[in-house]
Amino acid sequence: MRYLCIRRLALHTLLALFCLAPATGMTGAATPPAVMLAERYHEAIDPAGYWVSEKLDGVRAIWDGQQLRLRSGRPIVAPPWFLAALPAQRLDGELWLGRRRFDELSGLIRREAPDDPRWREVRYMLFELPGGQGDFSERVEGLRAIAASIGVPWVQAVPQRRVADRRALQALFDEVVRGGGEGLMLHRADAAWTAGRSDALLKLTPWLDAEARVIAHLPGKGRLAGMTGSLLVETPDGRRFRVGSGLTDVLRRTPPAPGTLVTYRYRELTPKGLPRFPRFLRVRELP
Repeated sequence: MRYLCIRRLALHTLLALFCLAPATGMTGAATPPAVMLAERYHEAIDPAGYWVSEKLDGVRAIWDGQQLRLRSGRPIVAPPWFLAALPAQRLDGELWLGRRRFDELSGLIRREAPDDPRWREVRYMLFELPGGQGDFSERVEGLRAIAASIGVPWVQAVPQRRVADRRALQALFDEVVRGGGEGLMLHRADAAWTAGRSDALLKLTPWLDAEARVIAHLPGKGRLAGMTGSLLVETPDGRRFRVGSGLTDVLRRTPPAPGTLVTYRYRELTPKGLPRFPRFLRVRELP
């Protein structure tokens, strides 16, 4: 009987430890938070039923009520004063320095230096309430109310607007892109929050973009001798191709390691399903 009690106590202790384990899990691997993911907008869709916002060129950050995390689930090392303003409820948004400043922001987050004065320029732009009740129109009002109640300049609700038709959407798109923006995001006004990819959330950009894993570094020639000429990458469906355009000399000297997920842009797919004119954009996952 004593042996049975000890076994039961050990089991209860193990279960308690499991329930109290942090988001990184028992193995130490980060657990990706549940988020909404975007499909691509196409002209058959009437934008009148959507809220429209600028697609921010920042780093997606999910606040779980206690910790700010990347999409991969890994914690973001941010200043205590930055996090102290956030409420004890889940938020989804973008850390943003401004248009065309992604590389600067990425470097700041990678260095894990919360005392860096440039954090004073970072804004947490809120665009969703994970697991929130009601449709997106109601959640938009909720986000605005949260940002107003926090009352600090580095936490803001992403500006959302409605457009009457496709012509108005195109005009807004052209204005944003001319100004250096990435494009637009469209969120269906009547959509409930649902994790995963769906037509409730759409993106509209000048280029198509996708992700692939780095398989190998291919050597450069001529001016690029001794550096990486291109990356051999593989898509989730197993298609392999080279990406050389878009790589800076710094990246060619220290390219993303094999296994790294990268984002690339392209114009269209060839009849064989390969991207035409692929161009390296960025490393997809931050450490």
